Parts: sequence; structure tokens; C-alpha cells
Amino acid sequence: MKLFNTLTNKKEEFKPIKEGEVSLYVCGPTVYNYVHIGNTRPMIVFDVLRRTFEYLGNQVTFVSNFTDVDDKIIKAAKEEGITEKELTDKYIKAYEDVRRDLNLEFPTYAPRVTETMDQIIDFIGQLIDKGYAYEVDGDVYFRVSKIDEYGELSGIKIEDLVAGASERVEDKGVKEESTDFALWKKTDEGIQFNSPWSQGRPGWHTECVVMINDIFEDGKIDIHGGGQDLKFPHHENEIAQSRALNGHPIAHTWMHNQMININNEKMSKSLGNVIWAKDLIKELGCNVYKWFMLSSHYRNPLNMTDKIIESVKKEVAKVDNVIKQASLYLQVNGIEIKNFDRVAVDDMVNALADDLNTSLALTDILNQVKVLNQLMRVKEKNNDEIAQAYATLLKMCDVMGFVFEPKQLDDEELELYKKWMDAKAQKNFEEADQYRAKLIEKGII
Repeated sequence: MKLFNTLTNKKEEFKPIKEGEVSLYVCGPTVYNYVHIGNTRPMIVFDVLRRTFEYLGNQVTFVSNFTDVDDKIIKAAKEEGITEKELTDKYIKAYEDVRRDLNLEFPTYAPRVTETMDQIIDFIGQLIDKGYAYEVDGDVYFRVSKIDEYGELSGIKIEDLVAGASERVEDKGVKEESTDFALWKKTDEGIQFNSPWSQGRPGWHTECVVMINDIFEDGKIDIHGGGQDLKFPHHENEIAQSRALNGHPIAHTWMHNQMININNEKMSKSLGNVIWAKDLIKELGCNVYKWFMLSSHYRNPLNMTDKIIESVKKEVAKVDNVIKQASLYLQVNGIEIKNFDRVAVDDMVNALADDLNTSLALTDILNQVKVLNQLMRVKEKNNDEIAQAYATLLKMCDVMGFVFEPKQLDDEELELYKKWMDAKAQKNFEEADQYRAKLIEKGII
């Protein structure tokens, strides 16, 4: 497995901390609204990465958090006239519905900030004790200048930073340096927690690093992932805190996916082109949605246009059609499904093992569609080859996380299908058309 490491800016051979085990953390959402399609790109990308590792025989510990404490949550709860807990529960459920609808594996752990508060407060206290953080009137800030490696992920130099660029709270003019970012915020608004410094809530950048510290030994993991927009300041500030307390940059490998554009424009509320994932999934279905998301390399921007979506629909239809046709053929003829061709699947996985080249992997799936189609079209069919090619295509789709469901016929439907096939064979076209109409009505063909 080779992965592009954004910490070193080069593709590297992946070596896990423990042989046969992979630890993966992906930053989750701040749950104050529904998931938009941009949020789902890392969900899908890192699900494929996880499935690839699992196919290769690794045990994967996958963690993705929920940020359920935030100024945006307070504002949204007020607007909806419900408590912050009711709001976050609502949108966490909506997020999990999207994960389920996209056939994504659920995380091994999905911690919430509100359930990790004791660990966060303890973590901040340790940073203060070691001189990496300081308290001012109930707020706590991190001393960025004490980290010599600061900027190692983003390439941004401390001297180039502007005041307030690295935090979500207002600069009150009390920080030692303008680049210092908030670890704890004193507040009298919204949900609050008791701490040695004040009633308040944590800074955004502390939450993920603490959750990693809490779940994984020595706060060290193999891979930390997320969207490109999190690279700075969020991930940079995670690394700074980890270096201060643990002496390492959290993960050996850092991975970042690029953003999604709509008709060559950045998706944003101001442009009014934000698309909720639940709406697009309902419109396109799981397979078309995911095929589009995986059609471009994760480190390249992804542009969504009607033309591109129509092209994706056609490719997905090719896969769906041959799976249904082969499934029906195998059922009608009572042919047992064979083991998949491991060489063919391994070839596809080799593309994924090369920095997650999903576009090439999709090409391999389409090539397998051609193989199966050719086997189905010849007059003298080799049933064993058809059964294996069919199983191979299903396995390829499974590794990528697609859900192409073969049509399972009951006895009555099976008999109807056989009559249609017999009528066609006997060139009784009028009768065949009648059977065909019934099969279409039942959604079998």
C-alpha cells in the first residue's frame, strides 16, 4: 500500500505501527445542520481506504467523531427552538442515516465531544503544567511559538500568520501572541462545563487530538484523514498539541481529500448552491452517488455537472444490467455461484493500493462488466466461467462499497421467466411479448 502523506508531501510505502492492524481517524462533522455533499466525500473516500485494508487482511480501528459543542450549534438550537442536545441528536441521526444510505461501514468508535469533556479538561491542564498553555480571565490559550515544527503540515510560517486566523473565538487582545489559539473558552451562553479555569467549553482544535489520545495508545495512530479545508488551522493545531504533550505529530500518515465544485463554482451558502446529501442520494441512489464521488482521485477537486452525472448514470447502469441478467441466468439454470477470481480482484485492489486510485478501480469494474457480457452473449455458454465472472464482479463492487443487488426470484417469478425464455427460443414472439410485459411490470427485467 502506497499513500500520499501530506505531512511529507510525497507518496510513501505504508507501514502500520502494528503488523496487520491499522488505526485510522477521520474528523467528523459539527452537527448543527444536515450533511451536504462535500461532507460526504471524506466519508466515502476513507470508507474505501478502510475496505481496501480489510480486503488485504488487516484489522482496522476506524474512529470518526461528532463535534456537538460549538457556537454554530448554539445559534441553530435557538433558531429551531430546541435544546442543543436535541439539535445535535437530531443531526447525528441524520448523519448516520446518510452513512447507512451510502452503505458505509460504521466507525469502530464515534465519540462525542460532550462525552469526552473530562479528558479534554485533563489534557488542557497537562498542557498548562508543561508550560505550553496559559490562562487569562478564564480562557486558556496554546503557545504556538513553543512548537519549533509549527507549520510542518500546512507549510505556513508563524510569522506569516495574521491575528485570529487560527481560532474560532474572538481575539480579546489578551493573548501573549496573536497566533496563540484557544483551548478553553469562558462563556455564559449555551451549554457550559465546569473546569479549573471557568464555566465554558473547549476550543475546536483540542477536541480531536484528545479523542485520539483517549482511544489510542500514546495518542499515536497510523493515519489521520479529513478534508483539505481542515489542514490548516485544525490539523496543524492538533499536531502542535500532540507534539507538546506526546512528542510526536499524532499520525505517521496524513491524508486530505480535495473539495467539490458545482458547475465549476465553489459550493457555498452565499452562492446558494449547497446540496444536502440526503436529497442527492434520494435523487441518484447510492451507487450513482458513490460512483460520481469516486470517479476522480481524492486529491483532485471534484466538479459536479449534469453532463458528468448523466455519464455516471450510464456507467452504473452497465454494471447493474449485467449483474441482473447474469443473476437471472444463473437462477433459471440452477447454476451454483463459484468463488471469485482472486487475480482479477487483486488487480483492482492494486489500483486502490496505489494511493487510492479509485478512478482506475472503476475502470477495472467496467472491464469486468465487458468480460461477463461477452460470456453471456455467446451461444455455447460456459456456465462455470459465467458463475465465476459474476462472483468476481460482485466482489469488486463490494470492495468499493457499492450495493448492486441481484434479483432473487420466487418460484412463480422463476417459472414466468422460464416461459419467456422458452417462448423466445421457439420464436413465439407474441407470447414472449406477453411474458415480457409481465416481467417488466414485476420489475424483474
